[in-house]
Amino acid sequence: MKRHTVWIASIGAMLLALIGFLVLHATAGEKKIEQKLERLYSIDDLQFRRSMGVLLGPPIVEGNKVDVLINGDRIFPAMLAGIRSAKKTVTFETYIYWADSIGGEFADALSERARAGVKVHVLLDWIGSSKMDPKYIESMQQAGVEVERYHKPEWWHPARLNNRTHRKLLIIDGVVGFTGGVGIADKWRGDAQDADHWRDTHFRAEGPVVAQMQAVFNDNWVKATGRVLDGETYFPALTARGPSAAQMFSSSPTGGSESMHLMYLMVITAARRSIDLSSSYFVPDELALDALLAARKRGVRVRIITPGTEIDSEIVRSASHALWGELLKAGVEIFEYQPTMFHCKVLIADGLLVSVGSTNFDNRSFALNDEANLNVLDADFAKQQTDVFEKDLKRAKHVSFEAWKNRPWKQKLAERTASLIGSQL
Repeated sequence: MKRHTVWIASIGAMLLALIGFLVLHATAGEKKIEQKLERLYSIDDLQFRRSMGVLLGPPIVEGNKVDVLINGDRIFPAMLAGIRSAKKTVTFETYIYWADSIGGEFADALSERARAGVKVHVLLDWIGSSKMDPKYIESMQQAGVEVERYHKPEWWHPARLNNRTHRKLLIIDGVVGFTGGVGIADKWRGDAQDADHWRDTHFRAEGPVVAQMQAVFNDNWVKATGRVLDGETYFPALTARGPSAAQMFSSSPTGGSESMHLMYLMVITAARRSIDLSSSYFVPDELALDALLAARKRGVRVRIITPGTEIDSEIVRSASHALWGELLKAGVEIFEYQPTMFHCKVLIADGLLVSVGSTNFDNRSFALNDEANLNVLDADFAKQQTDVFEKDLKRAKHVSFEAWKNRPWKQKLAERTASLIGSQL
């Protein structure tokens, strides 16, 4: 009886979500990519680099150092240390900022730097920060921090709520940048040891690519405030800091909404050996599905890790499951992470390219949200991230085509219902 009640409630929630999205959020967006890309080059081809720079915007620049930070026990201390080391500027954009203890630590660190004379700018998504304690904003503003909320709802423009900044950016003095999947909430604390401590990855960058990260922050800061951040304090001269070629680019429905979608299609289409995808929300559209199937057809090994039963959105999980049949039948290996919510967003291709940042493998990230990803071309860095992927595989359950085909009919019905709002997930 209890399972039956939960199932009915789940279906009801999906239907309500569908009605809400259709009534409140339906808008006519930009044209979407309508045909699959032709395979013209491989990832190790110089033309791949040229096309990535020309089609996505910023060029790929040499001389960068990128360090990986695994889970909150390493991510939060590194970010807080960065803030506390700031001498001139801090720019910080995030989606999730909740009324948790880590939120207080960030507010205190940002406020302390502002009182010390550092220019501190914080941009929070209105929906993502809706659980934030107002006292944090008040204390930061009193200390001199400029705090802005992105896309606060207006009665005359309710649909803007469907365009959120999902970007995760922290830039210190224009010379050190952080990006990845982490939000400012206690769910991200710890070391993924149980269901209350999520699994996530963040990255710390130094070198010329940090200027591109600052430019991405500036893009939404201007949209939210009309004020431009410029000059040496925000964009100092940057020298080589490491061996990696890198590129930081962004996408937004207000301009270039298909850039992120295009990037993923370009990488999948160019891959000739392997694709490893860590995706917290895996709901591919038809073009992405076709690209993955075409990769398998030409012999590319494709492995995907996505959340298991520990997930913060059952609707997303149901919509994802509905799409697995063709992929599994074609030999795509899909794994469900078991210990806790898997919130990573990392793509590794051919042991050479790693794309990391805020983007999920779904239509919301590809077309509706403001996103930002750091692309790193470095075989040693890619090997390091592959090793991380392999460790995550050991804590994940492989899903076979037979198991997927024989799932309960109630689950199939829930998946079909969730698929009706796939474009909004």
